[in-house]
Amino acid sequence: MWLIPMVYTAASIIAGAVLPRIEQTYFAGYVHQMSVGSAIAFFSSVSSGMMALTGIVFAIAFVVVQFSALAYSPRLVVMFANDPTLFHTLGIFFATFTYSLVVLMWTDRAGSGTVPLISTQLVTVLLIISMIAFAKLIQNLSNLQIHNVLQFTGARGRAVIRTMFVPIADSATGAQQDAVDAASDLGPVTQTLTYFGEPRVIARLDIGALVRLAQTTDAVLVLDCGVGETLVEGSVLMHVHGGTMPFAERVLMRTVRLANSRTFEQDPKYAIRLLVDIAIKALSPAINDPTTAVQALDQIEDLLRRLGRRELDAGRAFDTNGVLRLIFPVPTWQDYLALAFDEIRQFGGMSVQVMRRLRAVLVGLADTVTVEERRAEVTRYLDHLSLDIGRSDFDDLDQAAALQEDRQGLGLSRKRPKPRSLLPESIPL
Repeated sequence: MWLIPMVYTAASIIAGAVLPRIEQTYFAGYVHQMSVGSAIAFFSSVSSGMMALTGIVFAIAFVVVQFSALAYSPRLVVMFANDPTLFHTLGIFFATFTYSLVVLMWTDRAGSGTVPLISTQLVTVLLIISMIAFAKLIQNLSNLQIHNVLQFTGARGRAVIRTMFVPIADSATGAQQDAVDAASDLGPVTQTLTYFGEPRVIARLDIGALVRLAQTTDAVLVLDCGVGETLVEGSVLMHVHGGTMPFAERVLMRTVRLANSRTFEQDPKYAIRLLVDIAIKALSPAINDPTTAVQALDQIEDLLRRLGRRELDAGRAFDTNGVLRLIFPVPTWQDYLALAFDEIRQFGGMSVQVMRRLRAVLVGLADTVTVEERRAEVTRYLDHLSLDIGRSDFDDLDQAAALQEDRQGLGLSRKRPKPRSLLPESIPL
């Protein structure tokens, strides 16, 4: 928040100390035809107006960000508050203000009655750039609208899925699968890495570096904690199996990047987590906005469909010879289903709109997932949803409506509800 604006300010101060002197020494004949009085008024207006504009714009920007944090999720809005555009805009405003003051000092220098040409043009350019940066900042603040927030979060999740997981057809080779089958025989634990320090979140694993380290000593590294987990004092981070010599703990720790909060990097769960946060906050009695929850389910469904076609058992890495060198925790398909739907199902249990959309998501997943075990998990979850609807306080008509599939929540039914004789006997209607 402070570094980028200060760099702009320092650069403008240095430019203000150097450029006018160069201009006076080598380009003294180049002067602006503007009168001294008009130039002083112009530079004074730019400098004073720029500071006033800075205060107003950023006060409004922070209010908008705080309001969005209450409406969506504080973890999500932090990413918009940390947008470099915000800091660069503040720096450009500071630079325009500072350089305008410097040029004001060089106008009518020593009673010359002249206005420096190049510096005046530079102030004009800075003013134009400030207006462009202001327009860009307003555009970025418009991204805090709910549909843009959901689209942004879904896009980050899709990027992580493309990076982290390969399609099922491109999964592990037979030789690698044999190595995985033999993973239970990793040899004795020769070293344990324990974390000491303040609570930090695992943001990224340097998988390549871990594999190379393990290969140098013919060891297998097994991580007890995965990306997105918080390490606290005394947490066991890693076990080393086998190996010809122990590793220096600082070398192992350099392969694990820690942060103060979760990030999208190598963490496909985080995008789903944020989307669920938005949905359940919209379903709270204070907000009561089930349509936002339905829109969040649109993005969640897309992410789960992509995950359903990927090899999720990716928590292992091999060296160039196909030897297993690294094992690290990864979520299962059941973990993704629970993360995506449990809280929305619980908090949205009294919303016919949410139940219909949730049912459409599950039916769509069951139709598109190609792995039989995953399809069975989706079917079990769909039965669970039907049981919840049957146990709800809905009357018969509302239960029948909630059992319909509707991708809009309340808009266009895809299937008529089943007759009572075809519903599971455990669902009281």
